[in-house]
Amino acid sequence: MFVACNTLCFSREPMESAIRHIADLEFRKIDLAIFEGEGHLRPSEVAEGIDAALGRLRAAPSMTPSAYNLDFGDAEGATYRRRFEAICRLAKVQTVAVITIPASPAGTPFEDEVKRLGSLASYASREGLVLALMTDSKTMTCDPSVAASLCKAVPGLSLTLDPSHYLQGPYAGVNYDEVFPFVQNVLLRDSGRQPGEFQVRVGQGEIEYGRIVNLLERNGYDRALTVSILDSLDSPFDVEVEVRKLKLLLESLI
Repeated sequence: MFVACNTLCFSREPMESAIRHIADLEFRKIDLAIFEGEGHLRPSEVAEGIDAALGRLRAAPSMTPSAYNLDFGDAEGATYRRRFEAICRLAKVQTVAVITIPASPAGTPFEDEVKRLGSLASYASREGLVLALMTDSKTMTCDPSVAASLCKAVPGLSLTLDPSHYLQGPYAGVNYDEVFPFVQNVLLRDSGRQPGEFQVRVGQGEIEYGRIVNLLERNGYDRALTVSILDSLDSPFDVEVEVRKLKLLLESLI
């Protein structure tokens, strides 16, 4: 395992500056967020021209992404598919192994989601990529049993574990050990169980980093532990300080 940093830790900076900031903190890998609603690289931009997207990435310090974290915004149907396929081609050029997408909203019929994901996972696999679903309290993966069942039903599908969503949301506090065999990426911050504690200072929450690392090791996980402290305008603490603290903590566990 190794420690990486999510580019959303510095989302208020231009992408090139955010990557430089991460490099200055002595990370060797990034989890590259490609979000339609953010100011960094957007899926629509990648679909318009992969060469231009690569040019932007090459203008930043040379850091190989450990994974892509994707959000397509309101894109649907053919537009969604075109952007997804363009990002897969970009990932192949950058030798990125894992691409993460959101699951459909909670309440979506299971078979409908299996059909949607089956097509996407099949395409990703043909490109040599692993497709992962984010564990998120607002989507079908809010229930760890459903998250695991989707992976069992869709060949090649895996999970990006964000354990904060299992301390918050409709399944807060539920045991989520059953997802670990399917985990191919991990995003970490500290979180509490109370409303408004999705992100707290490192050491003030209830994320059990040591237990998470132990369970990952038991399941043969050898990929990134990604620092993912979100740079929100209402953050009550210095994000860079917390990023440094969590980096050191995670490095002490591996």
